[in-house]
Amino acid sequence: MFDLGQAIVALSVWALPILLAITLHEAAHAYVAWRLGDDTALRLGRVSFNPVRHVDPVGTVVLPGALLLLSSPFLFGYAKPVPVLFANLRNPRWSMVLVAAAGPAANLALAFLSALAFHLVLLLPDVVAGWAALNLRNSILINLILAVFNMLPIPPLDGGRILVGLLPYRLALPVARLEKWGLLVIVALLFLVPLLGRELGLDLDIFSRVVLGTVEVLSGVVMWLSGLS
Repeated sequence: MFDLGQAIVALSVWALPILLAITLHEAAHAYVAWRLGDDTALRLGRVSFNPVRHVDPVGTVVLPGALLLLSSPFLFGYAKPVPVLFANLRNPRWSMVLVAAAGPAANLALAFLSALAFHLVLLLPDVVAGWAALNLRNSILINLILAVFNMLPIPPLDGGRILVGLLPYRLALPVARLEKWGLLVIVALLFLVPLLGRELGLDLDIFSRVVLGTVEVLSGVVMWLSGLS
């Protein structure tokens, strides 16, 4: 029988970490862009910890929710992209690298802070300690997945933009041109290629293994640094 109370609790221990992770990720992009010379995101209210400023109804709510309901092995979603006019930035190429890196860096920091917060769970009343522990566990997982996934060197992901900023111009230009096809490439690697592999009796889910394998390594590092292991 469907238990509404349990469903709400289950949703809350995922929804809160996801909203916080995405909000901090996008706010970090906006803040660093502003500090480096472009106030576009600031004028649009994106230098903010208000989730409403960053949430995309489909990418932040519908898509992750559907994947959770389908028990997908990989959680995927996105927020409204932060608008950045790179021509306004001081030293545009290097500033682009810093703006792109700010989001994953914020997620790594939040994963570490979530791990540290586990030390406080024992101080909470029993009625909320378990709920808080699940939120913190999911926060670590979600933030590490966001950090690793976004650092993949595929435009328009942050890693792709960092790659464009670091490469010599003659190599950066063709990589930058991939941005308009980047989302299709990501969707294909996440869903279509593994589906094709299952039809052929092959394990072609290399993309998820790379991301989740890296997340597992980073999770161990975070646990060790925070004194949880």
